[in-house]
Amino acid sequence: MGLTRRQLGEMIGLTYPQIHKYECGFNRVSAGKLFEIACALSAPIAYFFEDTGQEGRRQITLHKRVLPYVVRNVAKIRNEQQREAVRELVRTLAST
Repeated sequence: MGLTRRQLGEMIGLTYPQIHKYECGFNRVSAGKLFEIACALSAPIAYFFEDTGQEGRRQITLHKRVLPYVVRNVAKIRNEQQREAVRELVRTLAST
């Protein structure tokens, strides 16, 4: 999805080395941690099991790639009124 290991680690509270161990298969990813990763990436759990056994990489669209950044940045807005204004703006834009 275009994230570095460090970026993903920051999103789910893990270090770069731990993400590397998961990615390389040195450590197993628990169901709970897989759920956290899916939430951080705004992806369904099934995303990690799609095309299991098939060759080739999935093409991730730019739209899907930017979603985690949008979610993370909206979550950083401390003012509740501003956060609600952003949510309403997104809702309005999505319906057009």
